[in-house]
Amino acid sequence: MAYNIFINSFLMLMLLFIACEFYASAERTKTLDFDVKPGGVVHSFSAKLKKYKCTFTYASQGGTNEQWQMSVGLSDDEQMFSCSVWRPQGKSYLFFTQFKAEIKGAKMEYASAYSQTGVGGQRDVALKEEEYEVSESAVMQRDGKFRSELSKLTVIGRTRHDEL
Repeated sequence: MAYNIFINSFLMLMLLFIACEFYASAERTKTLDFDVKPGGVVHSFSAKLKKYKCTFTYASQGGTNEQWQMSVGLSDDEQMFSCSVWRPQGKSYLFFTQFKAEIKGAKMEYASAYSQTGVGGQRDVALKEEEYEVSESAVMQRDGKFRSELSKLTVIGRTRHDEL
């Protein structure tokens, strides 16, 4: 029974996320392009929407810069904040030594990480759950378990509202 509740909750969150992405007004969504740079140096990229913020921090090796995107969205009732970071061309060829997607102003409700992004008839390929960990505000690699492949991160958080 607990499993069914989890699945139903997960499906509701995904539907909410999809609704946020497709039906939110321009002031409730933002998509930005950025380059993921190899070289082993830690880099960060952030996007802010109203008082909510998503930051992607990483270090990678190999190849050359890759174009990635970050989308942030806020539900119409401002109860949910979403952030997705991904490589639009599909699979990244970089070797990631670390990653972290962190949200500010919201408590994590859902997070997932993928080694491949679904494009051109392909589908998303999720990382194994033991490869990453989720806290109240972030999703990050699990040292010693992460296999260095990353192409997409998705996080959804419930915003914190002050009671009147």
